[in-house]
Amino acid sequence: MEALWFCLIALMITTYVVLDGLDLGAGIVHLGVARSEAERREALGAVGPVWDGNEIWLAAAVGAVYAAFPTARLSGFHLPLIAVLGLLIARWIAIGLRRHVTIMGSSALLAILLGATLGNVMRGVPLDFSGQFILPLWTGFFNWYSLLVGLLAGFTLTVHGALWLAGRTGGEVAKRSLRAARLGWWAVALLTFVATACTLRVQLQLWANLEAQRWGFVFPALALGGLAAVRYWVVRGAAPRAFLASCAYIAGMLGSAAFGLFPNVLPSSTGLGPALTVYSTAASGGLLKAGLLWWIPGMMLAAGYSVYMHRARTCTPGA
Repeated sequence: MEALWFCLIALMITTYVVLDGLDLGAGIVHLGVARSEAERREALGAVGPVWDGNEIWLAAAVGAVYAAFPTARLSGFHLPLIAVLGLLIARWIAIGLRRHVTIMGSSALLAILLGATLGNVMRGVPLDFSGQFILPLWTGFFNWYSLLVGLLAGFTLTVHGALWLAGRTGGEVAKRSLRAARLGWWAVALLTFVATACTLRVQLQLWANLEAQRWGFVFPALALGGLAAVRYWVVRGAAPRAFLASCAYIAGMLGSAAFGLFPNVLPSSTGLGPALTVYSTAASGGLLKAGLLWWIPGMMLAAGYSVYMHRARTCTPGA
C-alpha cells in the first residue's frame, strides 16, 4: 500500500507539471512571441481559462504527501514552499491585471524553483538522526545540482508552453512560438544530457533500481523518445503533435526520477541520519486504505474537471 501511494503521488505531480507547466511556459515566453497588445491578449487567452484549474493537482499532491507520509517532516522546505506560494499569488494577480512583465518573471521563477525542489529531493538533504532538517533558501536550497535541475525545468516548460501557444494561437504568434520551441529544444537536449549524467553521480539509488528492475528503463526511454519526437514534429510545424511529445518527455523524466528515488521519500545527503522511506514515514495501513477510497472519486472529479476546462473553455486558434 505504501508503494501504491508513492506511485499515485508521483502520478499527481506529473499531471500537475504537464498541465500547469504549459501555462508557466506560456507565461515565460509570451512577451517574446506576442509583440502587440492584441497579440498578448491572444497569447494569454490561450491559457487564461485553464491556468488556475491546473493548480488543483499541486494542491492534491501536497495534501496526499502529508496524508500518506505524515512523518516525512518536509517542513524543512518551508522557505521554498513560502516562495512558491508567493509566486503563485503574484502570478494570479498579474494575470488578472495583465502585468506582462510580472507574469513572465513569476512564471520563470516558479519553474526554476519547482525544478530546484526536485533537485534537492533527488540529491538528498542533511537529515539528522531524528529525521529533521533545515534547508536555508540561499545557502542550502540553491546548490549547483538544484540550480542545474532548475534550469532544465525552466527551459523544458518554456518549450512546453511555446508549443501550447503554437497550437492554440494563429498568425505571427503561432509562428514565433514554434520558432521559440525549436530554439529552446537545443537547451533542453543539452541540459537533459548533463543533468542525467550528474544525477547518476549524486543519486546512486537510481542506477541500482534500474539494474534490479530492468523494466524501469521504460521511463528514460519514454523521455528520450519524447525529446526526439518534439524535434521531429517541431521541424515539420506540427505543434499539437510536438506538444504531446513534450508531455511524454516530461512524464518520462519525472517517472525516471520517481523510479530512481523509490523507496525513499527523502534521501539523506550527510549520512548522519537514515533516509526517510515510504515505509518509515507512512501512515497506518488502515488509514492508507481509507484514504484510497477517498482518493479514487476525488481524482475522478479532478480529472473530469481538467478535461472539461481544456476541451470546453480553451480558445481556438486565431480567436
